[in-house]
Amino acid sequence: MSALPPVPLSVPPTTPPVSRQGSPLLGFGLDVLLAACILLGLSLFCGLAWGLWRGFEVGMAIAREGGGAPDAAQLGTQLGQPGALAQMLIALVSTGGAALVLYFWRRRAVPAERAASHAAARRGSTWAWTLLVAACVFVGSSLIGWAGKQLGIEPVPTNLPLMEQAMAQYPVFLVAFAVFLAPAYEELLFRRVLFGRLWAAGRPWLGMVLSGAAFAFIHEIPGTSGNGLPEILQLWLVYGGMGVAFAWLYRRTGTLWAAIAAHTLNNAVALAALVLFGIQ
Repeated sequence: MSALPPVPLSVPPTTPPVSRQGSPLLGFGLDVLLAACILLGLSLFCGLAWGLWRGFEVGMAIAREGGGAPDAAQLGTQLGQPGALAQMLIALVSTGGAALVLYFWRRRAVPAERAASHAAARRGSTWAWTLLVAACVFVGSSLIGWAGKQLGIEPVPTNLPLMEQAMAQYPVFLVAFAVFLAPAYEELLFRRVLFGRLWAAGRPWLGMVLSGAAFAFIHEIPGTSGNGLPEILQLWLVYGGMGVAFAWLYRRTGTLWAAIAAHTLNNAVALAALVLFGIQ
């Protein structure tokens, strides 16, 4: 999934051919806007589908009990909110759907790119870089967390309650979702589509910063949690740094599989720490 030709182990991959079709920043902005619209649309559709299904379940339960039709307040209480499994499925369909649509519509890999990516995946140095970047992300995130704690800043990630509930009720699906599925579609969207557009335009460092910022924002949206500004900034620093590191790895190795693998390792370690030590 990279535009890079096979290269010797000691030579870093070169940049893909520079694209001159229109402004790369406008193209990047359009990609972000399209991704947001598709993600929001799919989320609303899935939420509506869940509401209809839940309403059918509530209606059947009332019919079995022979009760009268509830008023709006009672119905809202009985419907409740989507549980952990429903929330993970909605995230999978909405974000994964946006990634697939943007990939096939805007940044689909050509056969030469796929061949180069497969060649890069067969190089031993690719996986050495992957392990190194994954370790650096873990150490860097830990140091940022430690420094924040010394300053009295202890953010709670927005998705932490969902992870804890899912671990208690659906541990197998949580592992599949957090460790394998989410890294794949997130790397496809943020690295292949968003970073890849500016990389192909000859502006890889700008692509790393902007795609990393988008990656951070989607993981911690202001107003969706009880975190204050210092906590949000710390989480943005952690997630943004991860995004930059994974984009750098993608460019350095020439294959998106390396970024997916590093992301997978990061999520696996974070999930194991949450289970074993309650670390956020």
